[in-house]
Amino acid sequence: MAVKISSVQKFSRSYFKGIRAGDELLSVSGHEIDDVLDFDFYMADPEAVLEIRRADGKTVKLPARGKNCGIGFETYLMDKQQHCKNKCVFCFIDQLPKGMRESLYFKDDDSRLSFLFGNYITLTNISEHEIERIISMRISPVNISVHTMNPELRVRMMKNKNAGEALKIIERFAAAGIKMNTQLVLCPGINDGAELRYSIERLASFGEAVESIAAVPVGLTKYREGLAKLEPYNKTTAAQVIDIIEEYSDSFREKYGRGIVYPADEFFIKAGRPIPEAPYYDGYPQLENGVGMVRLFCDEFCAEMAEIKEKPVNKRVTLATGTDFYPFLSKLASLAEEKFGVSVNTVRVVNRFFGETITVAGLITGRDLYDSLKDEDIGDCLLLSESMISDYTNYTEHKDKFLDDMTVDELAAKLNTKIALTGSGGRLLREILGVK
Repeated sequence: MAVKISSVQKFSRSYFKGIRAGDELLSVSGHEIDDVLDFDFYMADPEAVLEIRRADGKTVKLPARGKNCGIGFETYLMDKQQHCKNKCVFCFIDQLPKGMRESLYFKDDDSRLSFLFGNYITLTNISEHEIERIISMRISPVNISVHTMNPELRVRMMKNKNAGEALKIIERFAAAGIKMNTQLVLCPGINDGAELRYSIERLASFGEAVESIAAVPVGLTKYREGLAKLEPYNKTTAAQVIDIIEEYSDSFREKYGRGIVYPADEFFIKAGRPIPEAPYYDGYPQLENGVGMVRLFCDEFCAEMAEIKEKPVNKRVTLATGTDFYPFLSKLASLAEEKFGVSVNTVRVVNRFFGETITVAGLITGRDLYDSLKDEDIGDCLLLSESMISDYTNYTEHKDKFLDDMTVDELAAKLNTKIALTGSGGRLLREILGVK
């Protein structure tokens, strides 16, 4: 397809050829371009030639010479993002209240975003062209939402008649040597227990092609009217999931040198069990799925604490986080107070917006932060996780907003305080201490 060029770098080779924004890229070395994956792949050839149609209708052929020739495109995808065709019984987006910004209701299921940004795809709407392209271009790893390897159960859980048949694509990828990270969103009594065992065994049978399997507990908001009846995990059921997974991961570690399958941190927290040490996570292949995030954060905080020699600024700060992470953050804050003499107030924020069953920091809204902090002595600064304001569907537009559309500046004004966003454990400690 023809792809519209959105920008041309001034004084580049394209610029001197008369190419301008609004002109169209027709092909690279005779290959049509669907998105940035195609573009980068064919442009890697030092003999690549771009064919561009200018606004005056003239077609220009431009040797790439190992560069992009100064042209840019509006989006990575170069066309519309692919919408999810499933109606999963556990879908979080279906549990959102009305009145939130439009981008939050979009369900993406786009294979291109899997490689570009690490998004997970279900394989239910991937085309044969996309499958062949992934194999021929050696696009790897691909992140796949599996949920269950039982075809019939997958159809029932995802309410898509093609969901079971789509599992055969995993076999094709494995046979072609494409690496995969997989996730299982577990629902009590549905795809855990014996079904979990089957899924782990089936995925592990693909050998090195499946690099990791993450087990994530279903997230349930208070907005489930008309949706399938699901129960949250409790201390007993969470422990049962961990026991099954560790039975397999211990065996895999002995056989392959790595655990392969990992429970999300939420399972350990719900079960009241300690978070495993770093070696358990084999380099954290599923960190974005909340697997090992607590361990990495705590280890980075403590490592930074041992390294810092600067004298801290004399100040008082407040930290706010979700129910799950509160005990860990509170303990880290106490360690910093004891060693450096700073004053740190840690506040546990209950999620009223989505419901108290939602306990992770990344889903805390500005409104709940305000309600939890309005009577607190915040001190010199409020430190929040940047995960609270991330919106990958349109990060540029919404980078300063919480999920309820309150901005960071609005919350700061309402609380009459300064707010700083932090990420890793090391960054948080330096913010607490006021050192660079």
